[in-house]
Amino acid sequence: MFKSIAEKVFSFDVEWVPDPLSGELLFNVEHNPPFSYEESFCAMWGDAGATPDKPRPFVKTALCRVVSICGVLREAGRKGPELKLVSLPSDPADPKWTERYILENFLKAVGANHPQLVGYNSNNSDIPIIVQRAIAHGLDSHGFAERPEKPWLGMDYFASSSDGSIDLGQIIGMGRWGAMPRLDEIATICGIPGKIDVNGGNVWQLWLAGRLTDIVNYNEFDALTTHLLWARTAHFAGLLDDRAYELEQMAVRELIEREIAAGKEHLKRYLARWDELKELMLRRRG
Repeated sequence: MFKSIAEKVFSFDVEWVPDPLSGELLFNVEHNPPFSYEESFCAMWGDAGATPDKPRPFVKTALCRVVSICGVLREAGRKGPELKLVSLPSDPADPKWTERYILENFLKAVGANHPQLVGYNSNNSDIPIIVQRAIAHGLDSHGFAERPEKPWLGMDYFASSSDGSIDLGQIIGMGRWGAMPRLDEIATICGIPGKIDVNGGNVWQLWLAGRLTDIVNYNEFDALTTHLLWARTAHFAGLLDDRAYELEQMAVRELIEREIAAGKEHLKRYLARWDELKELMLRRRG
C-alpha cells in the first residue's frame, strides 16, 4: 500500500503494438509493397510461441512500439484537486507524433515536474516499455531516470520502497500474479467504467487500420479509470477521507464534462457507463 499523495500525481496508461522495425531487423521481414506490417507482427508472435489456441502471445515490450500515452494530471489546489487530461499524441492526425516524439514529450514533462506516477501493472509493463523504447531511440531521460540518494530528495521511479511509482495492480493483487485482476475487472466491480468498445487485444488491429484516434480515445478511458481506481484505493488507505474522496470523483466528472464541451464526444460514453454502473450498484447492493 502506498503511504502518501504528492502535490502532483499522474495516473497514466500506455498503449503499444509489436514494432514492425523489430520484425524487420530480427526476422528479416520486408515491408515494401506488397508486404504488410501484419507479416512482421506474425513473425514476432511466432517467435513468442504462438499456437492455434493462442495466436497472439505477449511480445517482449522492448520489441514493441509505443503508440499512445494518456493520463490524468492531478495538482493539489486550495479548493480541491485540479485535474487535466493529457494525451500523447494530442493530435493523432499530425505525422510529427512518432513514437520517438511521444516518448520525448513524456520524459521531458515527467522529468521537469516529477509527479507521483500511478498505473496498473505499470511497474511490469508501462514503465519498462517507456525505458526500453527510449533507450532503443537513444533518448535522454530528461531527469526521469535520476535516482535521488535519499527518499526525501526527490521522486524515485525505480525503487520498490518509494511512492514515486505506484502500481495499483501490484497493490490490489497483493504482489501475487494470480491474484491480480485485470483493470477492467476490478474497476467494474467498484462501479468504475472498465472496457468500452475496445480492449487491449484490439489495439494492433486499430493501428494497422490507421485508426490512431480510436486508440487514443481508448487510452483516455483507461487513464480516467486508473485515476478513479487510485482515488478509491487512496480512500481505503486513509489518505483521502470521505469528503476528499467525494471531491475527487466530482473533479473527475467535471474534467470529463470540460473535455466533452471542448469536442471530445467519445467521453459521453464514459460518463454514461459510469452513471449506469452507479445506478446498478445502488439497486443490487443497497
